[in-house]
Amino acid sequence: MNYKGKNILVVGGSSGIGLSLVKLLHQNDAVVYVISRSGTVDLPEGVKYLAADITGDLESIPAFLPEKLHGLVYSVGSINLKPFNRLSADDFLNDYRVNVLGAARIIQQSLKPLKNAAGASVVLISSVAATTGLPYHASVSAAKGGLEGLALALAAELAVQQIRVNVVAPSLTDTPMAQNLLSTQEKREASAKRHPLARYGQPEDISQMIAFLLSEGSSWMTGQVIGIDGGLGKLKTV
Repeated sequence: MNYKGKNILVVGGSSGIGLSLVKLLHQNDAVVYVISRSGTVDLPEGVKYLAADITGDLESIPAFLPEKLHGLVYSVGSINLKPFNRLSADDFLNDYRVNVLGAARIIQQSLKPLKNAAGASVVLISSVAATTGLPYHASVSAAKGGLEGLALALAAELAVQQIRVNVVAPSLTDTPMAQNLLSTQEKREASAKRHPLARYGQPEDISQMIAFLLSEGSSWMTGQVIGIDGGLGKLKTV
């Protein structure tokens, strides 16, 4: 895949799946824009960076973006796992603000350059937990379910503008956000066994699919939710 001449924004591109994607796009000649709360020394040279909290003031974003934006990836999320009776109203509201409202606000701020591209791709990151019942996931499952609903509505509304909107829905992936779930050998082995393919995900498993959804190779795809979950969401093997 070659992205020469393509401007792509990765929100949350300073770690985990987002950083993996930034490196992949940069290697394939994209002009990459990154927004995150804090930068990282791992960002490739030449990547354009803006420090911003997606739950705060976003007024600086339009001036940061190019005239034409060919791709937007919202690689921001949360892992808030608690028994249901320990979840507070703030837990539900915070997960919604980060996962759904944050995505909606970023897309609103980016609509003009996305339209100017005359063919753009938006990719949002959900979770296998949005459609697969998993214990202790009530808050994040509700938020990711809302994100998938947002994506489908936007895919329909923005199709006339030639803006495609798709979703990837990973299972547990080895990122800094998931470090507590993979902090010991026992936890890693147990997590791997829960997946039919007998391993948990790596950032590259997800970023490769996102890169495809940003490419011309997926130009007839919109409104899709694609599971990248080692089979957890659809298969029962034991």
